[in-house]
Amino acid sequence: MKLEKNINRLGKSIIYILLAFWSLVCIFPLYWLICFSFKTNSEIFGSNIIGLPHKLLWSNYKTAFMSGKVGMYLFNSVFVTALTILLTLLAAAMGTYAMIRMKWRFQKITMRIMMIGLMIPIHAALLPVFIMMRKLKLLDTDWSLILPYTAFAIPMAIMIFAGFLGSIPRDLEEAACIDGCSIYGAFFKIILPLLRPAIATAAIFTFIQAWNELMFAVVFISNDKAKTLTVGIQAMAGQYLTSWGPIGAALVVATIPTLIIYMLLNNQVQKSLTAGAIKG
Repeated sequence: MKLEKNINRLGKSIIYILLAFWSLVCIFPLYWLICFSFKTNSEIFGSNIIGLPHKLLWSNYKTAFMSGKVGMYLFNSVFVTALTILLTLLAAAMGTYAMIRMKWRFQKITMRIMMIGLMIPIHAALLPVFIMMRKLKLLDTDWSLILPYTAFAIPMAIMIFAGFLGSIPRDLEEAACIDGCSIYGAFFKIILPLLRPAIATAAIFTFIQAWNELMFAVVFISNDKAKTLTVGIQAMAGQYLTSWGPIGAALVVATIPTLIIYMLLNNQVQKSLTAGAIKG
């Protein structure tokens, strides 16, 4: 019995050591990026590659915001991403409810067409989307990014909502209808609040796709005032001489919103991922 307990303790200790090591591996890139943002070129490419900076160069952040226009690019990225998430969640939630809960003629076919969208890489549609945006005269506007981002994010969001919606009993909607609630009232008052974990999950996936996307932003936006953060950071690299410290500062600024979004929504994401398992 004592030997068995020792073996169990040893096994747990090994697991904790491995998890601690994996945590360090995951945290190290963030640590390196933060240190990178406070260094000079000589430190970055010299003997102090991964060590702490000899001096905290806050001027790198000042240069990034003033000369690099990171503040303007950040605002553009926040606006485009926020509107993309809002449109995606609203369209996907309502569309999923119609395809899963309602009965109509082309219900299953529509669902299959939506799922086909998961197999189409966003950059494979670059040329036809560019032609479409040019004909609609939307190039160099935020909508040239918001509309494609939303269109390509909807299939993933529908898949997430469909899996979670199946765990919600129909009795709730039937009871609401008996009490005189319309179909819109049942959706917005009953179903939508219960979809919060799925909404958080879909929001994170949509955020990552829209926030980090570069190819569409480079091709569709040439006006400096409409550029997003990814394009702005790319433009900070000079042709002959590049100051990498401000670029590191801009990358830190671009990374912080991702960390904040995940920390705020990670509990809801876990609930969404475990919903199907609990049902089973």
